[in-house]
Amino acid sequence: MNTLFGQQLSVLGVGLAGFADNLRAAGSHVLQLNWKPPAEGHSDAGWRLAHLIRDTRIEAANREALQHLLDAQPVLVDVLPAREALPAMAGSRRLVLHAGPPIAWRDMCGPMQGAITGAILLEGWAGDIEAATALAARDAVDLQPCHHHAAVGPMAGVISPSMPLSVVENRARGNRAFSNLNEGLGKVLRFGAHNDEVLTRLRWMRDELAPTLRQALRGASEIELKPLMAQALHMGDEVHNRNAAATGLFLKRLAAQLARQPRGVGALEFIAANDHFFLNLSMAACKSMLDAASGVPHSSMVTAMARNGVNFGVRLSGTGEQWFQAPANPVDGLFFPGYGVEDAAADLGDSAITETAGVGGFAMAASPAIVKFVGGTPADAVAHSRDMQHITLAQHAAFTLPALNFAGSGAGIDARRVVDRGILPVINTGIAHRKAGVGQIGAGITTAPLACFVQGLAALAAQLE
Repeated sequence: MNTLFGQQLSVLGVGLAGFADNLRAAGSHVLQLNWKPPAEGHSDAGWRLAHLIRDTRIEAANREALQHLLDAQPVLVDVLPAREALPAMAGSRRLVLHAGPPIAWRDMCGPMQGAITGAILLEGWAGDIEAATALAARDAVDLQPCHHHAAVGPMAGVISPSMPLSVVENRARGNRAFSNLNEGLGKVLRFGAHNDEVLTRLRWMRDELAPTLRQALRGASEIELKPLMAQALHMGDEVHNRNAAATGLFLKRLAAQLARQPRGVGALEFIAANDHFFLNLSMAACKSMLDAASGVPHSSMVTAMARNGVNFGVRLSGTGEQWFQAPANPVDGLFFPGYGVEDAAADLGDSAITETAGVGGFAMAASPAIVKFVGGTPADAVAHSRDMQHITLAQHAAFTLPALNFAGSGAGIDARRVVDRGILPVINTGIAHRKAGVGQIGAGITTAPLACFVQGLAALAAQLE
């Protein structure tokens, strides 16, 4: 002991950084590990994790779920009114779908309430804003999550019976997923706007754009979305908040057929002016991939992450349609001039389905320009993609990232690894104003709350027992 302390020490520090600071002050060389106990030190969760981390049943289930995800072949096959695409909307039922896990009208954030109000006006169930909000407040409209109907929508995520939906089919397993059409930026329904300008645009999209797209799609045959997304990653997109390349590739694929349609010029102009048009297609593609991986007993793989402007929700393959929720984490980002944190709604939207499938925030290394929109540096974008590889089951063979020597993005989030390693799934996201109709006021980076994954593992452990 005396000999040890008589020489220069090289110390490996684990725990409180203050201990390392004291040693450095005494002249020692210290390497401080960035370590913290699993599950933020919660003993019950840590003990549960120790039993689950090498469970052979979970390992086998995760291999199966992951294979379904990787094998998926999403194809855009049609554009249909929601009442035709979704069995639950058939007939005269007053059903409106929204983003995120279940939430009651009285608990919704401003943008979501505004978007539902706009959907009620669009459907003609009420004649003015006051009557529409009263209808929703007295539960005269059935409000359910998009995810409960194999559907997804950005921000407020609202889908009502007459709205057109993109129909994406996973050819590997035959399951379908659906998403509404992207309206563009500015005053739009997904941010809660519902004035005459918004409703007029939605009617045009329903009555002219959707039928034109449907006819063009029939002439062009089906469009495989996975190769298109993979190519966009090599062109600077991450297919969540940057879709300029993907939208261009999609338009190129469909342009000739659109030009042949009676109203094709309007459709061409609309898509060409909206770099975000492909976002909704990307979301539906990712939803179809992940639905194929859901329902595998004992799997700890995450099949959905979604936000409703209040809570963040997670689903695991092995626990089916059960939601595990916690308050949504704040978004660290850049605000448009004149806005700040006090103006922002909590994290909102189904678009985190892209991260769940291995793109979006998980693929930011492919999109260095995205940091000009969400904040940070290109090095941060690369670091996010590297971090996500530590909490996933594999690297995606189709979604490769040039900046990482064409390594695949992390695919198949393992709830056990999230809790064990304390690395939270990263999501790049838009920031909505807390009041309905103001619109997007910024963009940034957020993470999924750890509590969701701790809850999911508790449910999985109970199932195994």
